Amino acid sequence: RAYQLDQKMKEYDIIAAWPDLMGIAVANRTRELAIRNGVLHIYLDSSVMRDELQAGKTIIIERVNQFAGSKVIHDVWFG
Repeated sequence: RAYQLDQKMKEYDIIAAWPDLMGIAVANRTRELAIRNGVLHIYLDSSVMRDELQAGKTIIIERVNQFAGSKVIHDVWFG
């Protein structure tokens, strides 16, 4: 806390817990995951999965923020 690392640690916790948060099917299709400036960047190798997740964008935001215990992300970007 003295070095204001709480937010960064929450981001790393989210990335580590991605398979638990979204399930094995989504985790297996995820090539890269990053959080930059409150935006969750998800790179997938399946366009079908990307379209399905895009439709549930608000659910992803809610689930991730609930896991973190605070508002860590405010948007999701798919690549």
